[in-house]
Amino acid sequence: MLDPTNAVAVDGVSARSTIYSSAVLLVSKSVDFEDTLDRIEKVAKGLGWRAVAEEEPPHSIGLRFGVRRVRLGVRPGKAAQAPDAWTVLQYLRASSRDGACGISLEHVLVPDPHNEPTPHNEPTPHNEPTPHNEPTPHNEPTPHNEPTPNYGYDPLATGGRQPVAFVGRPPRRLSEEELAGRERPVVAVLDTGCGPHPWLDFVQRDVRLGEHPIGWPAGVPNSEIDGDQVGPLNGVIDPLAGHGTFIAGLIHQACPDAEILSWRIVPPNGPIAETDWITALAQIAELVRLYRAGDPHGQRIDVLNLSMGYYHETPEDELFDCTLYEILADLSANGTLVVCSAGNDGTARPFFPAAFAPWSDGNGPIDLKPDVLPVVSVGALNPNGSTDAVFSNSGAWVRAYERGAGVVSTFPPTFQGGYQASIATEFMGRSRASIDPDDFTGGFGTWSGTSFAAPLLAGQIAQALFESGRAGEVEQDVKRAWSALESLTSLRQGTEAR
Repeated sequence: MLDPTNAVAVDGVSARSTIYSSAVLLVSKSVDFEDTLDRIEKVAKGLGWRAVAEEEPPHSIGLRFGVRRVRLGVRPGKAAQAPDAWTVLQYLRASSRDGACGISLEHVLVPDPHNEPTPHNEPTPHNEPTPHNEPTPHNEPTPHNEPTPNYGYDPLATGGRQPVAFVGRPPRRLSEEELAGRERPVVAVLDTGCGPHPWLDFVQRDVRLGEHPIGWPAGVPNSEIDGDQVGPLNGVIDPLAGHGTFIAGLIHQACPDAEILSWRIVPPNGPIAETDWITALAQIAELVRLYRAGDPHGQRIDVLNLSMGYYHETPEDELFDCTLYEILADLSANGTLVVCSAGNDGTARPFFPAAFAPWSDGNGPIDLKPDVLPVVSVGALNPNGSTDAVFSNSGAWVRAYERGAGVVSTFPPTFQGGYQASIATEFMGRSRASIDPDDFTGGFGTWSGTSFAAPLLAGQIAQALFESGRAGEVEQDVKRAWSALESLTSLRQGTEAR
């Protein structure tokens, strides 16, 4: 964790905390790699370290966007402090005004359900005890005689997830015959994947870029099928197991006729290495580019949902790394609307990529052109739809809000963890029990987080696109997407440009 109070400092660079891979620097494909590696090696050598370029994985070779890893280590025959990527980056900054151009830390991203640790490795204020979630200020029970350690978002104290019974009708999806020439909007999700569920048989889980899978290949254990991948056999459902399935169910509820593409990049216990995430996004951008070029290997994507992010340490810096935004801008230029969750730390600190959205006060890091689609940042509302969830990030950079607390969606019905009902007995030949807090064999649950506000809005946007007609040339699709945004958010075409 970068602690600005004792980290290496450079005049004019005001850093904030973040979590990063301590011995890895990323080099953008937008700069000359060999020249950049040479500069990194020189700085590292002066600190008693070495810098070695990692081999580029086959699935990222040839992509227009992306990064390459440079790994730091102690030089043979030397004794030195453990290598630190931030220190090298600061020395490069100090060497010249643009000494760190195209070089960045490898941030660790976190998804955004309400049971995830914050970037400071502390429990979030809405799922674990914190200085703010003790009993009421007078240490007395609330008017309902209950303590309020979770502000009502986790009544069973299981991390936010809990089973529910869905008793309504499934979303009605039109058959191909009933479509009668209408075109299904395409919503893509980069997350933990999508597990089996009767509602989600149509979800495409293996869309590739050429011969290469996007995200994790099929051989990597799938937390949406087996929810106990971390510490196997301990009987506890992993913190993020079911995350992608839950998201897909929300999109399906909001737009039953959407095509959903699902890719896996989020591990079952949460943190995501930025390199893997960037590479998957670069592959997705290439899929969309190929589609616009008329290549049959391409794929139209109307909306891309990203329910994860990180806090950047120097977003105000002129050398703020641009690799991520270059990919998002390319997707936008090709007619894909990127919808991002705002984060769950109850802070106004910009959370990326959501904070690449146009800021309502005009102070954001990105200059948006009037004919380009914006990044859409989404905060969470409570079930009443009128108040913001206390955990939701907010600020000038959050431009849309949707219900994200206590929402109901799909869970893999194979999930049944090791917790048991607190009360269980038999009476007159029938079993009686309290709710088993991690028995999702009914296929549905409730969860809270901006992770779920974002796909709910993404699905609503897809429904608006579905009702507005067929996709066309990129200019027409951008116009249709803006029309959907203006009907569902505070964003307005033209007034956001600067």
